[in-house]
Amino acid sequence: MTNDRRLRPVDLARSAGVSTQQIRNYEDAGALPPAARTASGYRVFGETHRGALLAYRTLMRGYGPVTATAIMRTVHEGDVPGALALVDAAHAALHEERVSLRAASEALELLAAEPPAPLPRSGGLRIGEVAVLLGVRTSALRVWEGAGLLTPGRERATGYRVYEPADVRDARLVHTLRRSHYLFDQIRPVLEGLRREGSSAALRAAVAARGEALTARSRIMIEGAGALHAYLDACPDGLTAAGATTGSTADGHG
Repeated sequence: MTNDRRLRPVDLARSAGVSTQQIRNYEDAGALPPAARTASGYRVFGETHRGALLAYRTLMRGYGPVTATAIMRTVHEGDVPGALALVDAAHAALHEERVSLRAASEALELLAAEPPAPLPRSGGLRIGEVAVLLGVRTSALRVWEGAGLLTPGRERATGYRVYEPADVRDARLVHTLRRSHYLFDQIRPVLEGLRREGSSAALRAAVAARGEALTARSRIMIEGAGALHAYLDACPDGLTAAGATTGSTADGHG
């Protein structure tokens, strides 16, 4: 990849459908190599920057802006092995999500298919007892209740919460789903389905949707890794653009 063609910030911005301010921000963050400057301080970009911009924007879709920026900045600092290590770490994290989802799916299917287990004692459990049973804080149970996920009854005399077997089952489900990074809005239909029909259909649908999202993200990450490979392959000896000034001022504002 050569830098023969000189590009203004607006030219680079138009090629990616972003603003010129974003181009400046990308350069400042290290997502693009440093631009050369004219004697008057105007930025001068080239084809290397266009390649970096394409790689960065593609990486962002799958890896997110934080990781994509870290990868490109590390490349432009001359540490290609370090950048590839960040790519590897992101893929390893995605794999762990898949493993976690598979385990959660199996555990939740068993949990949803079983009738509510009998409690250690009759008369229901207090919130502290449920917290100990699940290994969570009582504050978490209160947050879940506030979000409408749990609906324990109350003792008439004291107003204390009373968790019946079905309430404990629901709390177990919420706890398991939250550990798999499900949002409250994703958990709610699962619980509603179980309460309405005792069916795990909503649960299976939620897990399937999460699996589809991971598959889609995996494909996008592969695309991003391919764009990074193309960028590295095109400019192996020029990953940082020269920052020397030139005499011309005709290439646009910095």
